Amino acid sequence: MEDRAAQGAAEWLLAKHRAKHRFTTLAGEAKPATVADAYDIQDRYVALLRRDKGESIGYKVGLTSATMQAFCRIDHPIAGVVLASRVHRSPITIRRADFGRLGLEFEIAVRIKSEIPATEKPLTAEAIAPHIGGVCAAIELVDDRAADYADLDVRSLVADNSWNAGIVLSEFSSNWPDLSLMRGRASRNNDPIGDGYGRDILGHPFNSVAWLATHLASRDTALKAGQIVMTGSVMKTVFPESDGGYRFDLAGLGAVEVQVFA
Repeated sequence: MEDRAAQGAAEWLLAKHRAKHRFTTLAGEAKPATVADAYDIQDRYVALLRRDKGESIGYKVGLTSATMQAFCRIDHPIAGVVLASRVHRSPITIRRADFGRLGLEFEIAVRIKSEIPATEKPLTAEAIAPHIGGVCAAIELVDDRAADYADLDVRSLVADNSWNAGIVLSEFSSNWPDLSLMRGRASRNNDPIGDGYGRDILGHPFNSVAWLATHLASRDTALKAGQIVMTGSVMKTVFPESDGGYRFDLAGLGAVEVQVFA
């Protein structure tokens, strides 16, 4: 995508977020013709966000489960950048009013311990495993700005940094059981609202990291030591409509909590 068009689209997205306007598809010369164009816009949009949101500390991978892909009518994962000021340690309290529309996604996060070399060949979970230094329960804060899912354009979603608005992490563990078999349970005010397994994330959370590493290599970058990767939600996004306490428990690993109020 031409630099001028990509920069214009990024500035338009920033203005829409600041005004808390509803999510709409990019149009005209700002509309990405390809997914690669969408990531060109995302790069420039994230560069604008870094001015007051801090540097990149990692990435989110979205739409990694059949449930989420069906929900968004998309058949492949997407990626976004996580910025330093948007990283929170559990427990936290957040206001719905600070978002266009707040969504919560219940995930397994990993911390990279050594750089994953860029390669033209798709990586595997087995190749990724030696580069993982920690795993934890996590909740992603997403802001879909009341998007119309019946008319959702994946390229505009990607350009909008794949809707990442923050992450909430439990303590990282350097020892973990088989993540594909790990069950995660979400609750609101101690009442169950959904669950899923690590295998719901592309068969295994490390497959999500492998997809991300391959995607980054296609854009001449790589996952580095210390970065965090949100591997994707084990269940459908929850959109809080009233005050409540949300908790995500990963059996044998830990729990993360978010208190939501108006």
